Amino acid sequence: MNVLDEIYQKAKENPQKVAFPEAMNEKMMQAAYETGQEGYIIPVLVGDGAEIKKAAKERGYEEKVFQIVDISEESYKKTLVEKYVALPQTILKEKALNRRMQNPLYYAMVMQAVGEADVTFAGIDNTTGDVLLAGQMIIGLKEGISTVSSIGLCDIPGFQGSEGSLLAIGDSAVCTNPDAKQLADIAISACDTVKELMDWEPRCAMVSYSTLGSGQGELIDKVVKAVELAKEQRPDLAIDGEFQFDAAISPSVAEKKVNRESKVAGKANIVIWPDLNVGNVGVKLIQQFGHADAYGPMLQGFQKVVCDCSRGAPVSEIKGNIVISAVRAAGSR
Repeated sequence: MNVLDEIYQKAKENPQKVAFPEAMNEKMMQAAYETGQEGYIIPVLVGDGAEIKKAAKERGYEEKVFQIVDISEESYKKTLVEKYVALPQTILKEKALNRRMQNPLYYAMVMQAVGEADVTFAGIDNTTGDVLLAGQMIIGLKEGISTVSSIGLCDIPGFQGSEGSLLAIGDSAVCTNPDAKQLADIAISACDTVKELMDWEPRCAMVSYSTLGSGQGELIDKVVKAVELAKEQRPDLAIDGEFQFDAAISPSVAEKKVNRESKVAGKANIVIWPDLNVGNVGVKLIQQFGHADAYGPMLQGFQKVVCDCSRGAPVSEIKGNIVISAVRAAGSR
């Protein structure tokens, strides 16, 4: 059983409610229908109820597979608004919230915020910026975290790491040039994401072109400071560095380069890049030369699971990301 098979099995054991604010999009509706029909999620289509029902019928989908939420239905909307404004530390009050909820993206996230859905899944009709803004405004960030970031899960043929062929990497998609505090946030969020999704005990390496002072410079200083901040904020997590990539994942290299005790060196299952240049190049090297399957990017840092998928993704990839998001949501409780 490969990693995706395991994740699909977890999803089927505990299906989550996934809200789709881009319900009319043909690819999104198909992915929602198939994952719902196959028992992995409970798909909740959010938008114009009559249009959604008409489109589902025209496309040959059984309506009973979906839960359809009509954003123009006032009584349910009023209930959602009342529950949301009663939550502690909400940004929007009733009047502004009602205005925002004319947009299905915001409506879905309000449902999620008050527990009427477990995941909001979007990204085809909405830009990444749209999803991030709505997520920060409605869902909010986890306590102690001020940075939205992403993580990916790579299945690398021939790689024999501490979790077999699997390695989690981040951030390869969102944060361009994170400072030390943001890097610390990314590492902490990555540990929580991996726990939610894979049940691993996180061992997180923050990488650089230096291992424990073998090099010098501002780029290294940022990573060193990030390690310090992450350990101060979450001493319960195994986060260490600065390490070169090989010292992070190879026991034999770590034995030569890391001359102190470390729970992470040589056996990291999470690698945190110092910036997006490294992250983007790194993931593409792993894919092109390592022939890896890379799942994600998965957004992290929010109080609840928000997913932004690629606009060009095929239905099969969208389905995989839906299921991953659902398993993360189940694991976060």
